[in-house]
Amino acid sequence: MPFTLQVDIETWVSKLKLLHNKREFSMRPMRSNLTICFAVIALYAGMECRAFAADSAPSTPVVVELFTSEGCSSCPPADALLKAMDSSQAVPGVHLIVMEEHVDYWDDQGWKDPFSSHEITRRQTDYTERLHVPEPYTPEMVVDGAYEFTGNDKMRAVEALRKAVTLPTVSVRISSIAIENGQLRAHIETDSVPEKADVMVALVLDHAESEVLRGENGGHHLEHVAVLTNLTKAGKAEKGRGFSKDISLGSKSLSQACRLITFLQEPGQGKIIGAAVEPVSK
Repeated sequence: MPFTLQVDIETWVSKLKLLHNKREFSMRPMRSNLTICFAVIALYAGMECRAFAADSAPSTPVVVELFTSEGCSSCPPADALLKAMDSSQAVPGVHLIVMEEHVDYWDDQGWKDPFSSHEITRRQTDYTERLHVPEPYTPEMVVDGAYEFTGNDKMRAVEALRKAVTLPTVSVRISSIAIENGQLRAHIETDSVPEKADVMVALVLDHAESEVLRGENGGHHLEHVAVLTNLTKAGKAEKGRGFSKDISLGSKSLSQACRLITFLQEPGQGKIIGAAVEPVSK
């Protein structure tokens, strides 16, 4: 259900403390009579924000994908931003559904990312072509399949969320989750869709970490959130109709705490028009 959050920028922020390369910077409060359709993300630990005003409308899901790599020295700040977005859920009325997606084209630069996948690289390449980006790069964030920007750019992240929450969404539901004989079983269903859409199912690790021994991040301990391990298409929702299906997934990730994400995406890896996420217990 579409909705609008009304937040006066005058009351938006009293003080932002941004941590970057272990140095602290301050931003003076923005002053304007404009209203905007979002509340501030908690960007980094230690950030102080004033109270926000928001509608009492149901939460709208917004999918945030981060293309990243443990071999890229610019990626840890973007990983930290995604983690802050996930943990804070600081946008009233919005449920941020995040996925950290590790590409494999850094794997020959001194460190092979244990979470990398060529399928993820292909997914990023498809976005590169559709969103008219010159070439794939890391870190890159894509919001609802529609807005892309450098993944550690906090203000661009806020702007993308401001746009995303104004778009109409289709309700998606996940139920009957169970793990049986190494298989994850669940039921997914959606309301009717305005146009054809692919029904995508993703399994992500709640938390992951690595001791990077070589490459640009050599000697650093890296932590990750919502690491994508499986992404499959469950089917297609036809125009004007809903979708309902029992699904089954097999994955080594099921031995760890995971999340099951289902989202509706326009054909050709277009805009994401609805999503849901549920925890998966061992």
